[in-house]
Amino acid sequence: MTYHFDETIDRRNTGAMNTDGFRGYIFHAGPEMQFPYADEDFVRMWVADMEFATAPEIRQAIKDRVERQIFGYTMVFGDEYHRAFSSWCRSRYGWEFPQEELTFSPGIIPALYELVGDLTAPDEKVLVNTPAYGFFQHAAEFNHRELVCSPLKKVGGVFEVDYEDMERKASDPKVKLMIWCNPHNPTGRMWTAEETRRVGDIARRHGLWILSDEIHCDLIRQGKRHIPTAKVLPDYQKLVTCMSASKAFNMAGLMFSNVIVRDPALRETIKEHDKLLGFVNPLSLAAMQAAYERGGEWLDQLKTYLDGNFQFVKDFLRREMPQAAFQIPEATYLAWVDLSRCLPGLADLPAFFANEAGVLLEGGDGLFVGNAEGFVRLNLAMPRAVIQKGLERMAAAVSRYQSANCLAQVG
Repeated sequence: MTYHFDETIDRRNTGAMNTDGFRGYIFHAGPEMQFPYADEDFVRMWVADMEFATAPEIRQAIKDRVERQIFGYTMVFGDEYHRAFSSWCRSRYGWEFPQEELTFSPGIIPALYELVGDLTAPDEKVLVNTPAYGFFQHAAEFNHRELVCSPLKKVGGVFEVDYEDMERKASDPKVKLMIWCNPHNPTGRMWTAEETRRVGDIARRHGLWILSDEIHCDLIRQGKRHIPTAKVLPDYQKLVTCMSASKAFNMAGLMFSNVIVRDPALRETIKEHDKLLGFVNPLSLAAMQAAYERGGEWLDQLKTYLDGNFQFVKDFLRREMPQAAFQIPEATYLAWVDLSRCLPGLADLPAFFANEAGVLLEGGDGLFVGNAEGFVRLNLAMPRAVIQKGLERMAAAVSRYQSANCLAQVG
């Protein structure tokens, strides 16, 4: 079957954060905040969900479950779901895990909030690499834990781990947990086995828990293969892996994720602290299982389309905004673009592009944690024509800004 990713879908009046929640999330404001653009005129390149229709196989699985007519209290009984997910992991990553290690959460963000509290004491600390996904910091703050940041370093345009800095910060006896983002958000790095092994060695030397956020593991460039942290560290017990079909198959609103926990005592703690008592949404369960059983071809065609989107953005920036620094990432559908030379001294990039270009995006240290000044994150999981419209608006706004600055300096 051939899938089409050029369809424009109207998401208004569906309760979508993408269309209705941007004021609160990006600008911490309410409906009183007004822009030169009407809400429906914005090009939305911000929150990390897709503008693509969820795969028809998944939609059909939800319809089939609806036709069973009853939506009572639901848990994961039997091994059908584990067989589907485990088969996916074997075929896509060359990795598998025992069924008893599989637990569930309404999402990886809720899992982060719970696990930071479970794995650290109030006076202990959490280590992350920066730039970091903002909810890593929010999870630490929610649990009143201190966040310790180890900045990635940029070598030849590629983000790399600063092992010396990471080792030094991991050696603090108060640091007990490392959140390892694999693949990395927002830079899109796919960590090699050697990089992950070196980070694992640091954790092992200092007895740290590793919480490996792997939600972007299926959104990789064609020809690449995800390497789970658990595959690289097969005998490290203090490891928790978080995965979900929600990101790759555009099902974030179904609130279902996999949490693979090696340590039996931690599994019992998670069970005791589970505020949902093990219940799951029956439609979510049907959808996620269908993704793993019947979604492979859709995902492969999606990745090809995304590869084309990334190349389109690279070519556009080289031609129209040559001062922008960008390399096609190995993973995610998010472009991490350095605009510091295009807009020097401009602190609030999301506000600038919302007001001057009618483009909603995320970026800077205000929305990511550290090491992000001058960067924007662009969601490219949308029809190419929409991306072109957004980039053209951005380029025009940058050109106007630079021209005005030149005139001001001459004056």
